[in-house]
Amino acid sequence: MPGQEYSDPGTFLLSLQYYSSFAPSIAASAAAAAASCSWRAVQPPFAFGAYAYTTYITGMAYGVDIWAGQIDVRLRKHKPALHLIAAVPFRGFEDRWSTDWKRAYQELLEQADLVKCICPGYNAGAYQRRNEWMVDHSSRVIAVFNGEPSGTKNTIDYAKRNGVLCCYLEL
Repeated sequence: MPGQEYSDPGTFLLSLQYYSSFAPSIAASAAAAAASCSWRAVQPPFAFGAYAYTTYITGMAYGVDIWAGQIDVRLRKHKPALHLIAAVPFRGFEDRWSTDWKRAYQELLEQADLVKCICPGYNAGAYQRRNEWMVDHSSRVIAVFNGEPSGTKNTIDYAKRNGVLCCYLEL
C-alpha cells in the first residue's frame, strides 16, 4: 500500500483496548454502535456515512483490537474495497498470549493488507510509538474505552492534541 493511501480521509483508526471483563459480544456491540453512529464523541459527533472509510488500522492487542480487525475482514465479503492495516508495536508482541489468541492474531496478520511493525523488539515506548503512528496515519479514531488512565486514553489525548477526530464507545 502506498504511504499516501493510509493518511487520506478514508482511513479510520480502530484503537481499542481489551479488559478481561469484556465478552466477545462487545465487538458486535461496537459494530452496531458504529452503524447507528451512537458514539459519545470526544469532539463534535460526525456521521460515519458521510465519509468513505475504506482503510482501517488496528493495534492488534488481544480482545477488542483483534475482534474489530476480524469484523473488517468479514465485511470485505460485501465491500471488497476495504483494507486492514495491522500496527504491531514490536516483534513477539503476542508471545505470552494463550494459544487461541495467538491463532487469532496470526490469522488476522495473514489477512491484513499491510503489517507495520513499529519497533524491532520490546522497549518502554513501543506501545506509545505504535499508538502515535496509528493516529498520525488516520483521519478518525474510534476507541472502546472505560475512562481509566491507559494506553487508550493516551491515544485519545494524542489524537485530540493533533486535531484528529476521536470518538469512543464508553463502557
